[in-house]
Amino acid sequence: MAKDDYLKAFKMGKKDYQSRMFKGEKPTLQVLDDFMPEKGTYHEVPLGLVQVPIAQIVGTKTVGRSSSFAGNFMPILWEDTEFAFKWINLSESQKEEGIRDPIKAYEYMNKFYVEEGNKRVSVMKYFGAVSIPGNVTRIVPKRTEEKENKIYYEFMDFYQYAPINYIWFSQEGSFAKLVEAVGKEPGQVWTEDELLKFSALYTRFTSEYEAKGGGKLKITEGDAFLAFISLHGYDAVDEKTTNELRNLVAKTWEEFELLQEEGDIELKMTPSHEKKPLPLLSRLLPLSTPKLKVAFIYEKTPGTSAWTYAHELGRQYVEQIFSDELTTVCYENGTEENVGSLIEKAIDSGCKLIFTTTPPFVQASVKAAIANPEVRILNCSLNTSHRYIRTYYSRMHEAKFLMGAIAGAMAENSRLTYIADYPIFGSIANINAFALGAKMINPRAKVYLEWSTMKEVDLDKKIRETGSSCISGRDMVIPEEASRFFGIYHVDGEHTRNLAMPLYHWGKFYEQLLRTIIDGTWKYDDDTGTTKAINYWWGMSAGVIDVVCSRQLPIGTRRLVELLKATISSDRFNPFSGILYSQDGMVQADPNGSMLPEDIMTMDWLAENVIGSIPTKEELTEKAEPVIKQQGVKG
Repeated sequence: MAKDDYLKAFKMGKKDYQSRMFKGEKPTLQVLDDFMPEKGTYHEVPLGLVQVPIAQIVGTKTVGRSSSFAGNFMPILWEDTEFAFKWINLSESQKEEGIRDPIKAYEYMNKFYVEEGNKRVSVMKYFGAVSIPGNVTRIVPKRTEEKENKIYYEFMDFYQYAPINYIWFSQEGSFAKLVEAVGKEPGQVWTEDELLKFSALYTRFTSEYEAKGGGKLKITEGDAFLAFISLHGYDAVDEKTTNELRNLVAKTWEEFELLQEEGDIELKMTPSHEKKPLPLLSRLLPLSTPKLKVAFIYEKTPGTSAWTYAHELGRQYVEQIFSDELTTVCYENGTEENVGSLIEKAIDSGCKLIFTTTPPFVQASVKAAIANPEVRILNCSLNTSHRYIRTYYSRMHEAKFLMGAIAGAMAENSRLTYIADYPIFGSIANINAFALGAKMINPRAKVYLEWSTMKEVDLDKKIRETGSSCISGRDMVIPEEASRFFGIYHVDGEHTRNLAMPLYHWGKFYEQLLRTIIDGTWKYDDDTGTTKAINYWWGMSAGVIDVVCSRQLPIGTRRLVELLKATISSDRFNPFSGILYSQDGMVQADPNGSMLPEDIMTMDWLAENVIGSIPTKEELTEKAEPVIKQQGVKG
């Protein structure tokens, strides 16, 4: 019987050998000695006795046994050899009492290479074992800027506190995200029970994931698992039955497919104006259809948040515009904890279209969309890639460029202050656009960057210290707040005067998007040939962004603003065009080139005339955490 096993393993080995030969690959085992780093560029760390994942044993340490096995570790020597005899004996031992003797192996970049025990590994792979005990020595290469090297060092940091070697990621920062998703603190040691819980859930997930065809996707099982628990919750997933887990994996499949897309976001820079032709009967006999019910879910209230107030104005605007076609309802004071129930409440009330108006609500939005495919859900966020929902944002940097030009023209001492709130995608582009606009008008302009969400910061004191006379504050104020510290304002002693303010015209955005649903254009944004997520990113050309100038501005400055506005709106001018310098040097060398939209939205550098830096989440107040978690430029 054991001989039959050898013959089956032999056939598997020959098949793999031939397949690799046809592909032009090495048909036998990888040999660690062939690609070891040069002496002096690495060091060895003994890990002791560990459970080695069978799937991650990919080769042998030395060339001696390489030719006895195909690349899949199955034997390729004939059954009458001494090698086959020993393999058969090990097979019998595995059936009777199991193979208990540990192998000796080296770990390099989280792959394992056997020094002693190649046949044991072969037998265990044949029988489908998950792991095998082994005395392991880790080969630690020197740090480099290569992506794989950075991921490996992140893995080693993670391994110190959670000795888990069976999960791997394709993207930097994933091990830290995993720790957060599991509910652990960085540097916190995992208990034995926590390790067992994780192992059990990971095994259950990968079983369903592979059964569904996960092995065909160009991502790691770890990538898929992290996306899954980040979306649905680690503890919530752990409580699922096998059938529930299987169904949830199936429902989440488009999210997994999206992970393998290199360009995973399809930007819609302008509204679609293509209309679906109505059937003849519909044109002759207008159909009576019930009104579309639309929900808006807010993080705060219009009376306490300028951001919410802007969206509420948008809701009221479209309710007037489409009084015959739709009704709207809003839900206030949403949090990450209760937004799921607010979405559910909206759906139960008959809402078929839901806008969640802040980035921290994106995960709950995706979960609700997966569970309710008949409901359209959109989240107001930038650079967020989810296939089940669409996201939207505005190109505020276009307005900020004009604001910078105004400030540069009005600042007597060339010193400007820019007050930002959160270091998230989009906000860095706003800062830099402001700085570039100021520099265009005043080459000596310096922009002092301050963050309102920094811990223990006295903004008034910092502004006084810079000596700035022109300040860019919050974009707008709420009616209940009697303040002049918004937009661009000029400070002269005790006297403050407003010069201009940027305008989010969310009503124009919602109007144009809703019109695509009403006239049947919505579906044309979907490309059936791709799994890319859709992100609406409209600007001045769509009328969703504007700048309102004060009458106190000189007439010449107002004319300049109108000229710049016209060129940006007609796509004749991009604020991020020409030669561009950051604080660290040149970022764009082509005088006739312009930055791509994708590079603008993910900008993580500051213009050369900005005095300040991008803070990390540790430097920010607690209220910034939910936003930074979802959209932060830095971890």
